Amino acid sequence: MTRRLLFSYLTLAALVLICLELPLGYVYSRAERDRATNAAHQEAESVADFAALSLAYGRPDELTAQITACADRVGGEILVVDGTGKLIVSSHPLSPDERAGLDQRAEISAALLGGDGSDVRGSGIGGVSWLSVAVPVQHDGTLQGAVRLSVPTDAVASDVHRTWLGLALAGLGVLVAVATVAFALARWIGHPILALERAAHTLAGGRLTTPASVTAGPPEVRSLAATFNRTGALLEQLLAAQSAFAGEASHQLKTPLAALRLRLDNLEIDVPPHLRPHLNAAMTETDRLARMVEGLLALARMEESALTPEQTGLDRLAEERVLAWHDLYARHGVRLLLVGDPVGTALAVPGAVEQILDNLLSNSLRVSPPGSCVTVLRETRAAVTELRVIDQGPGMTAEQRGRAFDRFWRAPDAPKGGTGLGLALVQRLTLASGGEALLLPAPGGGLDAVVRLQSVSPRRTGGFPGRQRRRPFATAGTG
Repeated sequence: MTRRLLFSYLTLAALVLICLELPLGYVYSRAERDRATNAAHQEAESVADFAALSLAYGRPDELTAQITACADRVGGEILVVDGTGKLIVSSHPLSPDERAGLDQRAEISAALLGGDGSDVRGSGIGGVSWLSVAVPVQHDGTLQGAVRLSVPTDAVASDVHRTWLGLALAGLGVLVAVATVAFALARWIGHPILALERAAHTLAGGRLTTPASVTAGPPEVRSLAATFNRTGALLEQLLAAQSAFAGEASHQLKTPLAALRLRLDNLEIDVPPHLRPHLNAAMTETDRLARMVEGLLALARMEESALTPEQTGLDRLAEERVLAWHDLYARHGVRLLLVGDPVGTALAVPGAVEQILDNLLSNSLRVSPPGSCVTVLRETRAAVTELRVIDQGPGMTAEQRGRAFDRFWRAPDAPKGGTGLGLALVQRLTLASGGEALLLPAPGGGLDAVVRLQSVSPRRTGGFPGRQRRRPFATAGTG
């Protein structure tokens, strides 16, 4: 932020300097040229007056001495021509070609017509620019000729260059001064905002360990910091209250439910046979309530803390969870398969992959008929790793799949015992890991639960591309 503010100040200062110095330099350059032209005209007119008298009284020698002295004084060249453009006298030697073309020069032609002429031209000698002016020579209203005076403009150009250099140095000095002041101002404004940003990152982690300073920076920033601190303190209180509730609920609810389940177990031997279905229903609802409490507490614990995704080895976790569910699937007569080549690691919050697979496998087992198969498929596509749990149950309609991730929602024909929290927990764990969870129809019926996570390491494949490899322990049940 400091760099951006500094750049903005310097850009604004540079624009102001350009708008001021460029016109100033241009006006000064134009004024210097006009001054040099006027001075040359005055010298030429002085020489023309002297030449008119000298030619009228037949004193060409005095004219030669006068123009030579004047040329030495101004550091230029002077020549006098008659009314036809022929050379009368010159302060410097001229070649025959130069003598023959004098009347063709623009400034001399203008002077012979009774006006004043001037011309700035580049010389082939050393690349020096010359300023040439010509004025008519008149005596008693009669045109006798013209005087041309040429002076080099390098002195004027050097003066203009020095002026431009001075303006540039002055502008540079102003920019340095502005940069110094702007840097101090930018730090004064930016430092509390950076502190506020650090406090916001800390709050995003779940705690506001270092409140933002409310004594530094502009009044608006101080007011913003004070409001942020109040908001952070309120959020900390809410998170602390939620954490306390989760802990207390975990202790207060688990114990009575366990005691209730134990009492129902003890009543089983004393209940008449015709009342056994009611007792079994009560025990089923008690188990369902216990699972619902566990699911709610898991959601509360996950939402109260901001976990950072970490590199997680998916292959080992997938194999462990399939092995853990192997016997339970076998008792229900359902086959459980782990297929696909190793996928390496992906980003996930700690413990998320285990809970995701457990919930998906639990749901699949609940809806899978005996003799069917549940497949855990792992594969990598571009930078995304997918874990898919595909069952052969009744599946869901498009409308049901759209609501399946809502809390406590259960399909109308869902088997008894579910709480409606498993898929909600799967979605929130996947989102916290930076991925996404989808429910798709499986080919041939059933449900395809897809969990997509961001890959970290390149895929390590074995065998031929596209061939799926099955683990020895990954089959269970009858088939």
